[in-house]
Amino acid sequence: MKIKNQPENLIEWVALKANLAPIPLIDTQVAFNAARAIMAAAELGIYEAIGKNSKTADRVSSACNTHPEATRHLLDALVGIGYLQWSNGNYSLKQKFHKWLLKESESNLIGKLRFQILEWEWMAKLEDYVRTGKTLEMHSAMSPKEWQLYQEGMRDLSVNVAKEVAPKIPVPDGATAMLDIGGSHGLFSIELCKKHSSLSSTIMELPGSIEAASAIAKRYDTTDRVNYTAGNALTDDLGKEKYDLIMINNVVHHFTSEQNFALAKKIAAALKPGGVYAIGEFIRQSKPGEGGVAASTTGLYFSLTSSSGTWSIDEMEGWQKSAGLKIEKPVSPMSLPGWKILIARKS
Repeated sequence: MKIKNQPENLIEWVALKANLAPIPLIDTQVAFNAARAIMAAAELGIYEAIGKNSKTADRVSSACNTHPEATRHLLDALVGIGYLQWSNGNYSLKQKFHKWLLKESESNLIGKLRFQILEWEWMAKLEDYVRTGKTLEMHSAMSPKEWQLYQEGMRDLSVNVAKEVAPKIPVPDGATAMLDIGGSHGLFSIELCKKHSSLSSTIMELPGSIEAASAIAKRYDTTDRVNYTAGNALTDDLGKEKYDLIMINNVVHHFTSEQNFALAKKIAAALKPGGVYAIGEFIRQSKPGEGGVAASTTGLYFSLTSSSGTWSIDEMEGWQKSAGLKIEKPVSPMSLPGWKILIARKS
């Protein structure tokens, strides 16, 4: 996916075509002003205050307990960005954003937008990372409040994709036991247990994250077959032939290649015959620039915040093959472009 500079009038069109428009400023100053305005509105409760109605800036300010004039400036910016509409002194949220920005919608991204304020601070350390190679190792540094923001953000990214992929993951017939490594909010486990009536799932999470993660799962779990355990898959014993399915989503980009090879062997040993190892990840393309802005900047972000970064399909399937597992067709959800679940089965 690419982000495109779209001219809004003839003069801007000519400026872009003639290379007269200062594109680096558009890609930075304009882009980060817009991004920060969208995030601030989520943090301050602006979208919820407006809801599906039209309201004046004073009414929005009163509902959010914010400064009236500063609130008007933020609302005006959101009109220019294209999120709000203005008519006769009233502001309204464009209908297409009701799905993404109102809490009544299960697909809302408010938690992720609030978490991005923390991610903004992390990205401010990018120059230090490039100079020194020293990563942030964010999982070992987050406070309980930051863990809560993180887990809510991960919920937002997963709520639609979990529903989409649950019917597509080749869970063995009659499966009873699943291990969800770093399963966070539990949505993948919950949807899979809904789909397979005999299946129960154990979510292995780092001790500091379980409280926030399990609180989210309780909002969705109607099966009573999803449970949490504190642990670290890299160091803990996973057992022998215990699980029909072991899933690890958005985690292996935090591990080194050596760690992922070793983990794959532990997982293969822990799978029952016919069991499945599923890796859900954003994919690093084989050549720089393939996959567009989203893929390349995601790789940079993960390399800054943890030990490694995104991996290619060949690399991840290489871990699975090295553990003696047979590769099967990946699952490619439409609801999260650039993200795939790589499937491998134990003989």
